[in-house]
Amino acid sequence: MSFSDDEIERYARHLVLSEVGGPGQQRLSAARVGIVGMGGVGSPAALYLAAAGVGTLRLIDDDVVGLSNLQRQIAFATGDIGRAKVEAGAETLTALNPHIRIEPAAERLTSDNAPSLIEGCDVIIDGTDDFAARFAVNAACVAARIPLVSGALGRWSGQVGVFTGRPCYRCLVAETPPDAETCARVGVVGALAGVVGSMAALEAIKLITGAGEPLAGRLLLYDGLAGTARTVAVSADPGCPACGGSTVRP
Repeated sequence: MSFSDDEIERYARHLVLSEVGGPGQQRLSAARVGIVGMGGVGSPAALYLAAAGVGTLRLIDDDVVGLSNLQRQIAFATGDIGRAKVEAGAETLTALNPHIRIEPAAERLTSDNAPSLIEGCDVIIDGTDDFAARFAVNAACVAARIPLVSGALGRWSGQVGVFTGRPCYRCLVAETPPDAETCARVGVVGALAGVVGSMAALEAIKLITGAGEPLAGRLLLYDGLAGTARTVAVSADPGCPACGGSTVRP
């Protein structure tokens, strides 16, 4: 794969990185990343993946842009209110980088359609705040042997984890918490979405290029009020209904 002069200049800061370079940028250009949920996590993640030159982005979301989204979902503007998020997002991302391809899927991910929606992807980023969707995309990723980057946020704190086999996301969260919080109910500071979404994009880039050490089997917890972060290990659940003894390609 060869790059045009425009692409060489566009990705110049990647090309001089020893951990990325030409081979890593080629892997990014050949990759397909699925983003489940174009909300607080998915919106900034998509922007940075598009800017990084990930060749194909599959946007999965059945929602439309609302005025309250604009406080944190930076892929959208006021003029996008009422438009499908995947449609508005595709327009924004293409304007940012015309060298990439967008595959919009205006669907709500469920256990029934998850396998087809993630098919052909190299990495999946899950930024939904619905546990049924989280469980469904996790199960589909385990079955398809696709690495999953999971991001979540609320109030002033957020978390990012990478699941590439055992443990999987379901080992971390076995069932829907009875007191599950959503941003609509408890609120969230907008800039936090940028932090978590950017970290999710960074983990996807590391997985694709082979740079550094992904957060595989670990969870990064960020406290925006305190300005602190810590990483904890996620243990495999021997009784997990999703991953069993399976492994996922690195």
